[in-house]
Amino acid sequence: MRIADHIAVLDHDGRRMADAAERAGVDTEIPACPGWRIRDLLGHLGGVHRWAASYVTTGRNEPFRRDGLAEFAAPDADDALVGWFREGHRALVDTLASADESVTCWTFLPAPSPLAFWARRQAHETAIHRADAESVTGGVPDWDPEFAADGVDELLNGFVSRPRGRLVADPPRSMAVAATDVDAAWTIMIGPDSRRVDPGADAADLTLTGRANDLYLMLWNRRGADGLDVRGDRAVLDLWRQQARI
Repeated sequence: MRIADHIAVLDHDGRRMADAAERAGVDTEIPACPGWRIRDLLGHLGGVHRWAASYVTTGRNEPFRRDGLAEFAAPDADDALVGWFREGHRALVDTLASADESVTCWTFLPAPSPLAFWARRQAHETAIHRADAESVTGGVPDWDPEFAADGVDELLNGFVSRPRGRLVADPPRSMAVAATDVDAAWTIMIGPDSRRVDPGADAADLTLTGRANDLYLMLWNRRGADGLDVRGDRAVLDLWRQQARI
């Protein structure tokens, strides 16, 4: 996907999330995020948006220390939260849209450029949290299949395949994932101390097939496997649900 495509989704989903938060009310619990209420979601994502924008605007080349994150914290007053979130979201969208494509700054996953990284990462961060906010009233986002597949790819090749992670299995297990509405498939090899992601749906202990949208939400542990074609050892799916946490 192009940088502009990611920014467009970020723009749309951030506005949809704010709308959903207003409808739900800040004290409403979020079933998909145990222990969180809408205020926690707004505070988290509003801070992340400001944190992400700061790298692009300043060209900072190292991560913030934990004690340097106070400037991104949410206001204490509940009635200011949605407006504060909207302001930070708008600033992030404008920052990414106006940034020079040659900008250099810190990133934490492989990408063609820092701008491509931040646009993609914030688009998917916001999309998944939009799903969290809308789940309160039973809503489920329906993204373009290409974007949903891109989100699966970022999750698997960006996060899951990193050297350190809690998703392990001894003896090794494998899971294949294939979308039915876009040409996208992956096979995840889960070993005792590492993971490997290969392109394509190879023979595996468990194979999941379905719409990219449903796979995206399921792999982010935002929905179950209902409606997907699940073939093989369901214990691998249980392993994913228990250990695949970002």
